[in-house]
Amino acid sequence: MQSSNSDKLDKIITPIVKNIDLYVGEWSGRIFKWLILPLTGGLTYEVFARYIFNAPTIWAYDMTYMLYAAHFMLGAAHTLYIGGHIRTDLFYDKWSAKTQGMVDAIGYLVFFFPGMFFFFTAGMEEAILSISLLETSDATPWRPPLYPFKCVVPASALLLLIQGFSEFLKSVYAVRNKRWFYDQS
Repeated sequence: MQSSNSDKLDKIITPIVKNIDLYVGEWSGRIFKWLILPLTGGLTYEVFARYIFNAPTIWAYDMTYMLYAAHFMLGAAHTLYIGGHIRTDLFYDKWSAKTQGMVDAIGYLVFFFPGMFFFFTAGMEEAILSISLLETSDATPWRPPLYPFKCVVPASALLLLIQGFSEFLKSVYAVRNKRWFYDQS
């Protein structure tokens, strides 16, 4: 009876995990990695304009921090998917898949989901306020709109919450099956 319940749960978890991993984890990385090109292009243009033609731009600073921050934040779900976030491996690597899964599942429930929920709600409040004010930057004379940039915060948190749900399900799978979801051994 236990085996059939486990198989039923695995059949529910499997398509959810695979779809989230593909459409959020994998595709967010594929899409948002391209933000590095306008960032690099803008910085290169600024260096040439400033140091070769002695004609610095008024937009390079704003463009740089906005594109870099968007690249960093929107790529966080992909980084979670590939296991690239920081972890203390001193003990973790020595544990069984079941113990790792249990520690991860508890960590997602106690720390990750509450933190990301706060990040999402606080970011959404800031984004809505920024949109309502048509907020602009006061860091440079260019004064670009800030509201698209501030919308990146809740979007990033939402992507992280969705990918985090997949990671939580993979942790539950590891606890139940004593192996990781993508481990075929």
